[in-house]
Amino acid sequence: MHSGNYCVTASVDVVNFLQPIEVGELVTLKAWVNYVGHSSMIVGIRVEAENIRTGERKHCNSSYFTMVAKDDAERDTNVPGPVLRNKREICRFLNGAESMRGRKQKGRSSGDIDLGGEAYKKDLEGYRVMVELAGKA
Repeated sequence: MHSGNYCVTASVDVVNFLQPIEVGELVTLKAWVNYVGHSSMIVGIRVEAENIRTGERKHCNSSYFTMVAKDDAERDTNVPGPVLRNKREICRFLNGAESMRGRKQKGRSSGDIDLGGEAYKKDLEGYRVMVELAGKA
């Protein structure tokens, strides 16, 4: 767990239902910490279903949860900043930062973020992140 602490759900920002999950399908949930503030995190969750007879997989649901880390006294507690290892993680982080800045505004799409050259570094200024790009995302 990224925070190292107990976390509670503060909000569910987006839930996109894309495909139904049929009875008997194997369901897999994949989660990523997309953004980290001081005590909060935006966690993206992708739900996939697999027909166990045919092996066909489908993307059924995507959602974004804001989680808040709590200490033993149930007070908000700081979480460590993320290490961003590829351009996809940078896009996720910047989308989360935009979402946190104005929940009324729609987050930027990956196409709106300039990842050419070093332009994204200016967008990341002021956040507690480390960028360790090993190659292209």
